[in-house]
This record gives sequence, C-alpha cells and structure tokens, in this order.
Amino acid sequence: MIYSLLRPLLFQLSPETAHHITLHSLKILHVLKLTKLIFGKRVDKSITVMGLNFPNSVGLAAGMDKNAECINGLAALGFGFIEVGTVTPRPQPGNPQPRLFRLPAAQAVINRMGFNNEGVDELIKNVQKANYRGILGINIGKNFDTPLDKAVDDYLICFQKVYTYADYVTINISSPNTQGLRQLQKGDELDRLLTALKEAQQQLATQHKKYVPLVVKIAPDLSEAEVTSIADKLLAHEIDGVIATNTTLSRESVENLPHSKEAGGLSGAPLSARATEVVQQLSAALNNKIPIIAAGGVMSAADAQDKFKAGASLVQIYTGLIYRGPGLIKEIMSL
Repeated sequence: MIYSLLRPLLFQLSPETAHHITLHSLKILHVLKLTKLIFGKRVDKSITVMGLNFPNSVGLAAGMDKNAECINGLAALGFGFIEVGTVTPRPQPGNPQPRLFRLPAAQAVINRMGFNNEGVDELIKNVQKANYRGILGINIGKNFDTPLDKAVDDYLICFQKVYTYADYVTINISSPNTQGLRQLQKGDELDRLLTALKEAQQQLATQHKKYVPLVVKIAPDLSEAEVTSIADKLLAHEIDGVIATNTTLSRESVENLPHSKEAGGLSGAPLSARATEVVQQLSAALNNKIPIIAAGGVMSAADAQDKFKAGASLVQIYTGLIYRGPGLIKEIMSL
C-alpha cells in the first residue's frame, strides 16, 4: 500500500537516482529501527537448498546492492536470502550514464550498468559491518578491461576473497554489458573456468572448514542445445546450483516502446516466459541433480508459481520489486 503511493514519486526521478534514494532510505529506516513497523514480519516457510536452510524461497537478485551497502535494510523487506554484487577485483565506474531505463508500459527495465562497483575489498568491508544473519550470496565477475583469456584470474581473486563471508557464491558469466563475457558460457572457456573454481573451492573448504556452494548464472539468449551443453558441464564439474536467467538482448514485445532501442539487458515482464522456458530445459537436463534458482520476470505470485512448476527450488526478484514493491514477497509466499 505504501509503495503504491511512493512509486509515482520515484518514477518522476531518473531510474538511477531513484535507485540510490531507495537504498539510502532503507538504510535510514534500519538505523531508526522502523523497518519492522513499516514492512512487518518476514513470512517464513523454510526450505533446504544446496545444504543451506533458507527461511523462505524468495530472494533478492544481484544488481540491487552491488556494494553490499544496504544488506540490513533490504533484509527487512522479508527476503529469504539476499544476493549482492556483481563485484569485480578492482573498482570500476561502469558504463557512461544514462544506463538505466524504465519501460513502464511493459513493466520492464533496460540496463547497461557494466558492473559498476567499488571493488571486492570494499564489498567485504560492508558485509563485515552488516549484522545480517540470513543467507547471503555474493555475485562475482571480471573487470571490463581484463582480457577474456585472463578472466579466470579475476574470478579466482574474487572467489578467494569473498569465500568466508558468503553462504554461496555466484559466477556471473551472462551479463550482456561486459564485452565478451557471455563467451565464458561456451565450450572450453566454461570448462577452464569451472575447473579452476572447483579446485579453489576444495582448497578453501579444507582451509576454512566451511563448504561454500558455487552457483553459475546463465543467459536467457541460449538455444536449447546450448542450455543442455551447459547443464552437462555443470554436472560434470559438480557445480552446486544454477541461476536462470540473467537479462535478455531480445526486444520482442517491446520494440515500439520508448527506450526499447537502448543497448543493454532487458528485464521484467517481457522476460518471464523465456526465463521459465530455460528453467524447464535445465530441469530436464539436470534431472534434479543440481537445484535451480529462477530469476527473470517474476512480477507476481503466478509468475513465481510458473517457475516452481518448471523446476525451480528458489526464485529471485529485482525488476518485480521496482514495479510491485516489497508486497510482492509476501504475495509469493502466500502460495
């Protein structure tokens, strides 16, 4: 109810300004201890996935809190888990502004942020300051100027640094906004990356006496054969989970809307059916051996239900939060 009143005001601002104001406001509400009064209690329906006990099955997708600055405030919205990042080894500004665009008629967003973040060391400082006790995922990527043949090094740097602070780590190889990144989803490139990260995972698990699951986030713009090939590699390398999907380069159903020709990844309602299709394809190929976290176009409880029926164990929202507000979490949990 409150968000339905606030949204028109936020939509008068540029998307990036509204984003910063929202995070800042959540931080203030947390400091003033007003979050429970405003947002109420989290709806708990626990589920165990990847050996982790999630209080509920609705999470925040990466991208909202790239630097882990607002974990406590976001947790108060009722999420069962939070994923921060994408973070890179070194700070980087991302792509030039404007780089974030709303398409309200389609309940969609286009972004070409480009992994703007303050670097992995700053993210870790922020995680340490938070008193969050829930499930925290940390999403890692490569710096824009790291050559593709050196990308493994960037992922290893981030993975080793965040390992002890994360409940799971997501490898982002599917953003359309870092040149060449999606090439890492294919063939030998993917094998090389997963081999290196699994070796590091085994070493770190022994060193820290803590096993942190590895999750891979894939794109929606893949053929069924490509999805099956990726699934085979995830099984072969014993990856712990997969997120389907990232944003899409497709402009189907939005081509005549303002901003539809902007470069970047499209998220929101137009992505929903395709993301569900990829979940179905993964589910068939993985045969329940690796859990699926569904993301992409979860704008209602019905959308979430479709993802669960397709084979997902958990769902994540981001664009749905922009258009529907925190009430969407409780709506999904009322299923």
